[in-house]
Amino acid sequence: MIKSLAHVDTSASSILPAGLRGRVLFNEPLAKHTTWRVGGPADVFFIPADKQDLSWFLRSIDGVMPVMWLGLGSNLLIRDGGVRAAVIETYGALNDLQRLSETEVWCDAGVPCAKLAKQCAKWNLGPAEFFAGIPGTVGGALAMNAGAFGGETWSHVVEVETINRRGEVRRRTASDYQIAYRHVAGPHHEWFLGAQLTFATRGESLESGEAEIRALLKRRKETQPIGESSCGSVFTNPPGHHAAKLIESAGLKGDRIGGAVVSIKHANFIINEGTATATDIEALIEHVKATVLEKFNIVLKPEVRIVGERDGNEEAS
Repeated sequence: MIKSLAHVDTSASSILPAGLRGRVLFNEPLAKHTTWRVGGPADVFFIPADKQDLSWFLRSIDGVMPVMWLGLGSNLLIRDGGVRAAVIETYGALNDLQRLSETEVWCDAGVPCAKLAKQCAKWNLGPAEFFAGIPGTVGGALAMNAGAFGGETWSHVVEVETINRRGEVRRRTASDYQIAYRHVAGPHHEWFLGAQLTFATRGESLESGEAEIRALLKRRKETQPIGESSCGSVFTNPPGHHAAKLIESAGLKGDRIGGAVVSIKHANFIINEGTATATDIEALIEHVKATVLEKFNIVLKPEVRIVGERDGNEEAS
């Protein structure tokens, strides 16, 4: 059985369960796997070979060991002390994407949202172009009802496939979940493996669907700091307001702590200019929240998930 193994030698393959086909790493630096390029190590880092391999891994680990899921590492801040958990990376492992019928597709959790958008354009299905503006995987989009350009993930969900700590896989319908803006609530201790999604047939040419994606990506490039190290949008939009407008109106564009800076191009992005630590970024998030609260009496809620230990002495959040 795999237990919490901080600082174990990476050659300790003898503790791995027989029959496991995926790749297991110990003390893996998570900065290599997040779009902010910060974060301490994970006790255990697992890349499954497939869903069956993932099920075997979950049955093999210590039942009290926390499990954390990772796609492309966007919308996530790993603290500098890392995480005392088994981190499972879905990107590159859970990658099935297929058309089921005239209007429905199946998409695994590890598929990048941009890939889903492009494939739906090739199939003349839509509206799916908005997925191109989500900088993560379908699993992450399902977990938070991610959206962009006016579209939201769960508007298209028919059914999902989940897995629990015992490695048991099951199907659930969308009605099993309570969905709101950037919020999904459902059965506890289950994680998304994929989803059956429904779209309309566009009745248009392939070129028109791809042109729409190009137009949306062009707009995104013009308004967001694409190509810089960020997590995507940091805060959700408060009711009746836009987080970016509030932050800009508070005079926070360009504010920095260490190597972390509020983007000049889009105020709801925090950039790692290359030397930032997770501590810098978290401190800047708190600074932005406090300033907006003081000036406008509005509480900004982070869209980004913050996990791990600050200095190795605190429990993972």
